Amino acid sequence: MTPDVGRLTLEVLWGAFLLSAAFGALVQRTNFCTMGAVADVVSMGDWTRLRQWALAAGVATLGFAVLAWAGVLGADKTLYASPRWLWLSALAGGAVFGFGMVLASGCASKTLVRIGGGNLKALVVALVTGIAGFATLKGLTAVWRAATVDKVGADFARNADLGALLAAGTGIGPAQAALLAGLVVGGALLAWTLAGREFIRPRNLLAGAGVGLLVLAMWWLTGRVGHLAEHPETLEEAFLATQSRRAEGFSFVSPIAYALDWLMFYSDATKRLTVGIVSVGGVIAGSAATALLQRSFRWEGFGDTADLGHHLAGGALMGVGGVTAMGCTIGQGVSGFSTLTLTSFTAVAAMIAGAVAGVKYQMWRLERQA
Repeated sequence: MTPDVGRLTLEVLWGAFLLSAAFGALVQRTNFCTMGAVADVVSMGDWTRLRQWALAAGVATLGFAVLAWAGVLGADKTLYASPRWLWLSALAGGAVFGFGMVLASGCASKTLVRIGGGNLKALVVALVTGIAGFATLKGLTAVWRAATVDKVGADFARNADLGALLAAGTGIGPAQAALLAGLVVGGALLAWTLAGREFIRPRNLLAGAGVGLLVLAMWWLTGRVGHLAEHPETLEEAFLATQSRRAEGFSFVSPIAYALDWLMFYSDATKRLTVGIVSVGGVIAGSAATALLQRSFRWEGFGDTADLGHHLAGGALMGVGGVTAMGCTIGQGVSGFSTLTLTSFTAVAAMIAGAVAGVKYQMWRLERQA
């Protein structure tokens, strides 16, 4: 039976919008924030929100491992699939993104959530992030990226993820290796998260597990629901409504850039809605609805020119860094991490290091002003 591609594509897009709206509502309600998590640790020694992120990554990793073991979706079918470990791009881009998100008062996903809450500063940051991101995808900084950091990497005979490397090194089946690697990494994250007794509160569990499950649901949507083993027109494998034409999880830097491109060139018939583009609108809508229901919606602008300058710089750094690292703290930090790719691991470590440097810079600046 020939699938109705148009109807199925529409179902995937609506599914992505609803999942992203749930994501926006959850983050608005629980204040889940990777940048805030790093700031809490550095400035106050509070690990609560970092444990929320670890719980999200752990849940997503365990879930993805089960999907891979069941044959639903493997790491080699995702956006992050590559036999090349782009460690320098991940290091450089991750560090730049991490520093930028501190200057911008939040990562790309948090920026969209703050827009939904009425924050006009976040709107400016999103516009700058989108412009800088698109320039790094296809413009001036894209040329610089391709000519420098993207040339450095390590090549493997197979996909550069822990499951594939474990299978090659031990001789066990790829599905079993993916499951084993996911259980070890995801289990370790959950064990560390739940080791803190003060962390085990409904709000914290909802934030971490909720984000992880939503990321997993997006993998299912794009990798299972939107998957065609043979597209009726091209006769090739297809993942409907994705920009990369592979399975995609939540990610927000490149989608912000493509959303701006879609808005500006809407009349161009070659521009099509994708999972990433509708996710941008979904997060804002979900956050706005929650803020209005909680009566926390309020307009907020810049305090002074220094505040504006820092947010402009932060948005630009997030756009350049997020594309170079191939994801943000959700895109690489949870979605990419769940696939256990080496590039994702490197990007996450660099983002945390960049954020630590950014927080220390902000603390130094405040002390100097005082």
